[in-house]
Amino acid sequence: MELRHLRYFIAVAEEGSLTLAAERRLHTAQPSLSRQIRDLELELGVALMLRGPRGIELTAAGRVFLDHARLVLLQVEAAREAARRAGAPAKASFAIGFLTGHEMEWLPAIMGILRDELPNIEVTIHSLLSPELAAGLMRGKIDLALMRREEPAPGLAFEFLTAEPLIVVLPGDHRLAAQAAIGPQDIVGETLIGVPAATSPALRAVIDAYARRIGVDLTPDHYADNLSMTFSLVASTGGVALLPRYARNLLPAAVVSRPLQGEAATIDLVIGHSRANPSPLLRFVLSKRDELIRRASQTSGG
Repeated sequence: MELRHLRYFIAVAEEGSLTLAAERRLHTAQPSLSRQIRDLELELGVALMLRGPRGIELTAAGRVFLDHARLVLLQVEAAREAARRAGAPAKASFAIGFLTGHEMEWLPAIMGILRDELPNIEVTIHSLLSPELAAGLMRGKIDLALMRREEPAPGLAFEFLTAEPLIVVLPGDHRLAAQAAIGPQDIVGETLIGVPAATSPALRAVIDAYARRIGVDLTPDHYADNLSMTFSLVASTGGVALLPRYARNLLPAAVVSRPLQGEAATIDLVIGHSRANPSPLLRFVLSKRDELIRRASQTSGG
């Protein structure tokens, strides 16, 4: 079995079609791709895919193998990145990732902790969705990330930072904007802008659990992949959204926020890192977690 077999298999599984995988992802002939998949199945001794008129469906063995194949390729990429870094030791590098929007509060705090090290290191910043941060950590592209507690995330560890309360985001001229705080029952029947589980699984899970706990229907009418799209949909539809409190730092002029009344709904912000990352800078920052929280609190005025 070679790495290309794993890449081919993953491409077909994700595209759901041999033809599309061959044309869009692999730029190879479809008969050749079919032969590579057959060779892989013969080597494993099990069928990984069922080929039908609607495309490709994974067998139970295929679904299990897909998770392992993805992990193998991530580990290979992480090993390649580690080797590149080791081969260029002239100046140490440290890559920090942020769930988009948290840089305002947490970047100054991290840079303050690293202040004495800055002349000797090259710091790079990544602003991404939380699942993308998890992938960056697993690939060795990011050393430390402020993110959600993503699961499953093989090889990653998470250190708790803070629990962020959810707030209501709505147009400034919305009737509910006159209230100092908004109860969850108040937004039932309003146009609700939600986040999809694919891009924000942790937030989606928190909102769904909150809705079940208090017994209200918070099924979204529209979905937005990021904060900018959420704000645009809120403003254009006159709808409302539930978001973590940090979102209030990024609101456009036409959109306001209000706290939620009643039972608190919170989502954890954590430090994510790879257990296999040997970076002494990473260990240094992790050892300063309490100081990081203190500095960020001073920055936000909390």
